[in-house]
Amino acid sequence: MNKLILGAFVGANAFFPYAYGAPYSPFNAQPEFVAGEVSQAYYDGVTDDLLTAGLGASGLAGPAPAFTDPAFPTSDELRRLAIYNNYRALVDTVPGGGYGVFFGPMVDAEGDGRIPGNEYRAFMTVPGSDVPVTVMVQVPDTFNPEKPCMVTAPSSGSRGIYGAIGTAGEWGLKKGCAVAYTDKGTGTGSHNLETDAAQRLDGTLTTADEQVQFRTDLSDSERADFNALWPNRLAWKHAHSRMNPEADWGRHVLQSIEFGFYVLNEQFGRELPNGHTLKTIKPVNTLVIASSVSNGGGASVRAAELDDQGWIDGVAVSEPNVNPEVNTSFTIRQGDGPVIDNHSRSLLDYSTALAVYQGCANQAPAVRDVAPFNAVFNPSFIGANICQALAHNGLVAGANLDEWATEALRILNEDFAIQPEQNLLAPIHFGLAVAQSISTTYANAYARAGVEDRVCNLSFAATGPTGGVTPLAPATEAALFSASNGIPPSAGVNLVYDGAAGQPTNLAASVSPSSGQFDYGLEALLCLRGLVEGRDPVTGVPLEGDAARVSEALSIGISEVRANGNLRRKPTVFVTGRADAILPINHTSRSYFGLNQWAEGKKSNLRYYEILNAHHLDVLNGFPGIADRYVPLHHYYFQALDLVWANLTERQPLPPSQVVRTVPRGSIANPLTAANLPPIAANPSPEDRILFEDNQVVIPD
Repeated sequence: MNKLILGAFVGANAFFPYAYGAPYSPFNAQPEFVAGEVSQAYYDGVTDDLLTAGLGASGLAGPAPAFTDPAFPTSDELRRLAIYNNYRALVDTVPGGGYGVFFGPMVDAEGDGRIPGNEYRAFMTVPGSDVPVTVMVQVPDTFNPEKPCMVTAPSSGSRGIYGAIGTAGEWGLKKGCAVAYTDKGTGTGSHNLETDAAQRLDGTLTTADEQVQFRTDLSDSERADFNALWPNRLAWKHAHSRMNPEADWGRHVLQSIEFGFYVLNEQFGRELPNGHTLKTIKPVNTLVIASSVSNGGGASVRAAELDDQGWIDGVAVSEPNVNPEVNTSFTIRQGDGPVIDNHSRSLLDYSTALAVYQGCANQAPAVRDVAPFNAVFNPSFIGANICQALAHNGLVAGANLDEWATEALRILNEDFAIQPEQNLLAPIHFGLAVAQSISTTYANAYARAGVEDRVCNLSFAATGPTGGVTPLAPATEAALFSASNGIPPSAGVNLVYDGAAGQPTNLAASVSPSSGQFDYGLEALLCLRGLVEGRDPVTGVPLEGDAARVSEALSIGISEVRANGNLRRKPTVFVTGRADAILPINHTSRSYFGLNQWAEGKKSNLRYYEILNAHHLDVLNGFPGIADRYVPLHHYYFQALDLVWANLTERQPLPPSQVVRTVPRGSIANPLTAANLPPIAANPSPEDRILFEDNQVVIPD
């Protein structure tokens, strides 16, 4: 390129906006937010690959891959197990549930779904923080630099870098798109305070003074003092980084896109005689879809709201964790049901309510003997003890267990506007400590607490058969990168109630000191609830001292993660299951839809599809009693991506917002067919349409 042409090129783009206000340059350069080296590996699609780590579709559905030496797994072994576990954590691979027919690596692909290509990984930071965030870009060999495309894949939940491999990762790779992942400041990131061990970028453990996923900011002497009082504890990045990572989830996604453009131009850009690489793949000629599920979906939504530079063309997300700004100007109503005006509660608000009341609600006659696996996950005597403690403290009314439990269920369904469709799934989630773990992790994160603060006397550690704290087994710790979902209890690390009667104890086995009963450490859960309310939930007295300061910090943290509803007119699709028992839809998808209609009005391009008989964790559909009643939301997530793709590439209009009426299969013995999974309709009947009328989100029954 001669200087005249090059000068004209630079001049024409001199004022083209670049990420975060940096001046545009036509030459490729590593973004300043990248911290340390970028690792690169090529996978041939035979011995190893981008999507299945060499396991193929059948391997993902089979037994977990093993380590040669469990105490010292290699980085490749950790990667393989991480991909296996993260894929199976979100996708039901049990025969008959849709795997291999409606979704899976082998569907609409050659062979068993192994995809060759390059994988780039690095740490990055956001302004104001030095806590590493992992970013990764996968570039399949089918990527076409003449028609470039990219899909974002921030991790779901608190998972690590491979947390969206089976969702946005699978769809994007099979489309031939680059996939930009980020752990969004969550992931395993464990720091063993006793040994000082932490994970490197590749998941291997180290005690050396080197770059790792997370270590606390405690000095050696402070760590020693803490260990003397609370031995064998672990700090976790999401909970204890002091950074409230959720406040930056949208920035993490935008940075992952920028990193994606950097590695694409490193691979496909035009090399110049002067040693520079000219960018040939840019936002202006690349289709970018922001995507993922759950927390990852919420992160992509926040990225779209922040995207004043035009990086993102469209959004397709499933069951997004969004905390919409509270707007009382609109209401929500399903059919002829009650008008809901107390929508848009924060994640921590409804999660602490579930943590406090669900253990008792599990014993309600409408739930007790009907909810799948209730008796397996929730011993009735613990539920009865929780109910008795709630009644003793005046938090539920009634004269006996049935009345107390029914009142607890009513509080959740009516006072907290949690859909009754979740009632049969909620007991499993309580037994798996979902609300309890969310409440603990997010209370710490929102308050920017350190591990030494032990908010509400809760900490993380391995525990023994009787619930007491024990050292974490070396082989268990070595596998954390691959086995943990980033939010204890997970992979051998549990929630510990340090204030339990007798000794610090696994929260699930704790005895509250005031009652002397096994009640799932209810006093710790009430403490978390009190931090949300800013008052003692039993007496109503406002908090004072340290508790008041933590509560105020927590409130500020929640305000930092609120979504504003302005998607900048981007074509956007939400799919959410009506029976979601983790992210209640009146506080997430439904209320965000209303907020977006309020913010953008007729200029909105958001479509909301509410799927009947679908919930948050498809992996549970592989079990009898759940498979009978529910269909895979994952199938509709891929439809959402297809619809946004068709809209952006072929100008096909997005179907109107609607309820999709699926048909449960009735028994796990009945394989899912197309009859169970009707498509999102291009022209839904009037009785199925979701509307925003007279400042109300109108949802058909």
